[in-house]
Formats: sequence, structure tokens, C-alpha cells
Amino acid sequence: MNNRLTKTIEAIQPLDQEAAQAAAKRLESLTKPPGSLGFLEDLVQRYAAIRHDAAAQFGGGAVLVFVADHGITAAAVSAYPKAVTVEMLRNIGNGGAAISVLARRLGYELFVTDVGVEVDTSRTPLAGVRYRRVGAGTRNFLEAPAMSREEAIQALEVGIETTHEAAARGVTLLGIGEMGIGNSTSAATILAGLTRLEPRRLVGRGSGVDEAGWQRKLAAVEAALERHRSCFDDGLRTLAAVGGYEIAAMAGACLAAAAVQIPVVVDGFIATAAALAAERMRPGLSEYMFFGHRSAEGGHSLVLETLGARPILDLAMRLGEGTGAAIAMKVIESALALFHEMATFASAGVSEKL
Repeated sequence: MNNRLTKTIEAIQPLDQEAAQAAAKRLESLTKPPGSLGFLEDLVQRYAAIRHDAAAQFGGGAVLVFVADHGITAAAVSAYPKAVTVEMLRNIGNGGAAISVLARRLGYELFVTDVGVEVDTSRTPLAGVRYRRVGAGTRNFLEAPAMSREEAIQALEVGIETTHEAAARGVTLLGIGEMGIGNSTSAATILAGLTRLEPRRLVGRGSGVDEAGWQRKLAAVEAALERHRSCFDDGLRTLAAVGGYEIAAMAGACLAAAAVQIPVVVDGFIATAAALAAERMRPGLSEYMFFGHRSAEGGHSLVLETLGARPILDLAMRLGEGTGAAIAMKVIESALALFHEMATFASAGVSEKL
């Protein structure tokens, strides 16, 4: 690993259990039956532990959306042409995509980053788009590794850099999301390789492929697992072999967020693949993450069960872009508002439990 990536991983400290305990004590003092806010109380305590802040202060949220193309689209695994990636990049930057609407509505800053879209628009920059291009899309991983090790590290560092930019603006809660035609095939391969779960149980319909398309997609994943089988003992090697620039960038964001003590909310199926790759690079990293929702895509539910992760929401969503993460962030923010603004038994003059 190179110096910046190594330093990021080494900077990750254990969670602050004293902060979590202090938050739990305040939760017990609020005017409600003990534990009656359920999972919301768990969210507050873990937020405090990640932030090393017993007061669990909220400084604002941001959603990081990384966009790139995939060479695996040559295997006809998507219902949409690769051209849609750049068209959606423009749409997200212009404010017309679902995540653009949610970010505005929920009050979150939106970082939209071109990490490797095939069509390079940087010479006439699109509105609302940041350019941190590693290449013009990955290679077809049925024929060669999707990326070189150096390219994978560069993409990871895009996520690290973007996280630091958000942290410098005072953000204390991050969501990660993506867009890239073909990336659910890449994500399914990553998840199957790292979990050893049967590909058939993980491969979903993605952007809406028909039965023949699903069969091609499954065949591509199975072939990739065989071709790159020696790479799945390591998160970085996995990303280089079958990942995408945007998936690696999300993995880098997960690592950097833990290093700067900012909780990160993982979106759905594809973001979970990035999170798992990051977890393999730094075991225990999932403690610093919230899983935003249970996606309807592929075997996301099965992967969450394997990870022992409880999603915040279950809305049968499978859009990507960070949409599920954004909505889940508002749940966390609401839990923090209750923590800060509810009266205590003492301050409200309410009798406590006998």
C-alpha cells in the first residue's frame, strides 16, 4: 500500500466506549420509559462512540456520490447502454436525479465526483461535478483485472480526499453512493468472492435485465470468480481484480471516515460491496458504519445477515446513488435531535419509574 492509504488505515482508533456509556446515561434520564426509543437509542450511542463525543453533537451531513464506467458492460450484463453513465452524471450534477432531490430536501451537501466515466467531460465541466478521474472506465474483468493495483489505490484515495474535504467543512455524518452502468455485476462479484456465498443467491436484476440478461450476468460473475479466485483473500486485490473506480472510492471514503471519526452511512448493494472490501483492508471497520437500508437488489439481505448488520430502513429500494443512505441519515439526525432536545425527568418535573 502507498503512504497515504497506509496512514489512513493506521489512523483509525478504537470506538470511544466511555462516550457511548455517557450517551446511554443521558438517554436513561429522558422523559420516556427506559429503552422505548428502541434502535434509535443504539444509533445515538454508536454515533457518540464513533465521534468520540459524549454529547453526540451534529454538525451537518453530506452525501458522497462517485461515478464511473465498467468494462464488464461488454458482456451485455445491463439493461441500459454505457452512455447512460455520463447522462446520469449530468443529471445528478444538474439537480434532476433522485439523490439530488433528496440532498436538497434533507439539507445535505452533495459531492458528485467523476472517478472514471468513459466519456471525459472535464474539458467542458458539467455543473455540480468534481473531476478526480483515474481512467476512462475499468477493463473487462473477464479478460483482465479491472484495474491495476496502482489504479485501485488511486481510486481509494479519491474517496479519502473527498472525505477529508467534507470533514473540513464541519460535516459529522456521511452517506456514500454511486452511479455506473454495470456496477451491480462488479458488486456481486466482490460480495461473492469475499463472502464465499453462492453467486446465484447474490446476482440481482440490477437496472432491470430480463431473464436472458440475468443469465449472462450470473455467468459473468461465475467466470470472474474462477478467473480471479486467488485475489479474494485481500480487499485491495479484490477491488483491483473485479471492482470499479467508484466502488474503490467508496471503500476509501469508509476508511477515511473512520480515521477522522465521522460515521458513514452505507447505501445499498453496491455500496455494501465497497464497505466489505474496506472491512477486509481494515478488520473491524464495520463498527464505524451504519447500513442505511435493506436493498431489494440481489442478495443484499443475505449479505447483511452474513455481516451481522442491522439496516436502518427497509423500503424495497434498489436505486443506488446514495438515496437510501440519505433517508437513513435523516433517521440518525432525528435520533440525535431527540437525544438533545427532550427534557429529562429532573428538568421537566416528571416522576421517574418506581
